[in-house]
Amino acid sequence: MVRAAIYGASGYTGLELLRLLARHPGVEVTALVTRQDDLPRLTDVHPSLAGRFDLPLENLSTQEVAERADVAFTALPHGASAATVSPLLEAGLKVIDLSADYRLKDPAVYAKWYALEHVDPARLDSAVYGLPELYRDRIREASLVANPGCYPTSAILALAPLLKANLIDPQGVVIDSKSGVSGAGRSPKPNFHFPECNESFSAYSVGVHRHMPEIDQVLSDASGKTLEVVFTPHLVPMDRGILSTCYATPASGATAERLQAALAEFYAHEPFVHVGDRLPGTKDVAMTNNCSIAVRMVRGRAIVVSVIDNLIKGASGAAVQNFNLMHGFAETTALI
Repeated sequence: MVRAAIYGASGYTGLELLRLLARHPGVEVTALVTRQDDLPRLTDVHPSLAGRFDLPLENLSTQEVAERADVAFTALPHGASAATVSPLLEAGLKVIDLSADYRLKDPAVYAKWYALEHVDPARLDSAVYGLPELYRDRIREASLVANPGCYPTSAILALAPLLKANLIDPQGVVIDSKSGVSGAGRSPKPNFHFPECNESFSAYSVGVHRHMPEIDQVLSDASGKTLEVVFTPHLVPMDRGILSTCYATPASGATAERLQAALAEFYAHEPFVHVGDRLPGTKDVAMTNNCSIAVRMVRGRAIVVSVIDNLIKGASGAAVQNFNLMHGFAETTALI
């Protein structure tokens, strides 16, 4: 039995993580760590977990966590996460970090996009990007896994196989993504209050969204060429889900059928990625760790549509998938 500590259990990601781990036969959740002063019980924050976890939220030291746990899931804000992860690794724990702190390899890029100097830059190169469909073998051997962002997961899964196969031009890629409101997290923000976002549909952070360099980095790795995408996120007045519509110039002779066949072949043995003819919607993958993909060709442009649940495949489900790989469980454990 693997003992697990969770940092940030009070948020939406923490809730989904606990729901998944509650049905995992190889995990015992032994510590819920918080920085809150009032230290409520978990079921005060997440009543839906009543009867599954009877644990307090505690402000624990690294040493106290190390005495109770073998692995830590850190669902903390960027900046705060790296300061927590470093001592946990030094104490001998494995860590799956759900923040952005270890996704980018270049500390200068991190400083530019997150307006912070990284507190643990020496580990950036050794942290493994936690997208099993691309980096499964490295994840199995990792002590520190950087869970991908939700938007990057939807876009990378749609485009990486086509770039690897040289079926689309790496230049001029456009990614148009829509996300439910839970993607902004549980902490209140004016733009995400019900009267502000209900009955409205808007773009935000155009050209400055922090997931853009993450997408660039992983797709550049997939293509073997430097890639700079145009990424535009949108807020949709729904609870959860991401739909990404990706536009690219196809290689000479590449038809929609050839692109779809390449995606289907790449994901043929993947338990959570499904390629089909029908254009998918977010309800097709809601509350699952799945990603559904479809391809169209319109006026000489390849259009790849990808959908995920932002809180599961885009966060907590991916974290459990990575946990399974790191600890020798079947990859689908607690996820199907």
